Amino acid sequence: MLQVHAPQAAIGRGKKLHVGIAGSESEILEAQKLRYRVFAEEMGARLPTRTPGVDRDLYDAHCHHLLVRDEENGKIIGTYRILPPEAARLLRSYYSDSEFDLTRLQYLRPRMVEVGRSCIDADYRSGAVITLLWSGLARYMMENRYDYLIGCASIGMADGGHNAANIYASLGSEHMAPAEYRVFPRCPLPLEKLATGDKAELPPLIKGYLRAGALVCGEPAWDPDFNTADLLLMLPMAKVADRYARHFMER
Repeated sequence: MLQVHAPQAAIGRGKKLHVGIAGSESEILEAQKLRYRVFAEEMGARLPTRTPGVDRDLYDAHCHHLLVRDEENGKIIGTYRILPPEAARLLRSYYSDSEFDLTRLQYLRPRMVEVGRSCIDADYRSGAVITLLWSGLARYMMENRYDYLIGCASIGMADGGHNAANIYASLGSEHMAPAEYRVFPRCPLPLEKLATGDKAELPPLIKGYLRAGALVCGEPAWDPDFNTADLLLMLPMAKVADRYARHFMER
């Protein structure tokens, strides 16, 4: 596993975890199998894969795969995939282009990294694992001198989308991107029909992004394959809250 200079961390009952970029096809395959277990078997997503038990699409071969491994048993227990701008240019798209019109972000593309397919093994879900993934991601961004991080943050729609609409309605202006960075969903949710005014339940991952300084770039899009409402989030590295930057870089 190629390192991003984030040291190992001990969590719960002496477990020792390590974060780094996958350095072999076997490590990438293991991460893709973890993604399949979480997204298809646990969440019921319809994945465009040709290999049973493996979540793989056309973007994977062009991505770096950030992994967290349990050093005691060698098991990969968390992953992010990272699409750098050079690869997106060769592909002529980010994954997010399939869900949003990103025209207003076109001038950021040479400095913009996309992350996605974030998941953690059910037996290891804790704030410590998420923090370790983020520490590796922060190192990757800073060592490669990229300026912007984008990604689709998903909200489950088992309730028909009401919570997603309530979340969007509850977002304050401080969390919204300026007009020049707004994107437009290709398959928008009927927000006015779905919003109920009930208290919104913000997923922990989105809450963490917002606390770190991420901006919401517009209304959510419906992803029918995952049955989620996706918000396009953008994190300008120059605006990452100081306490989070220190936290990530000191790990």
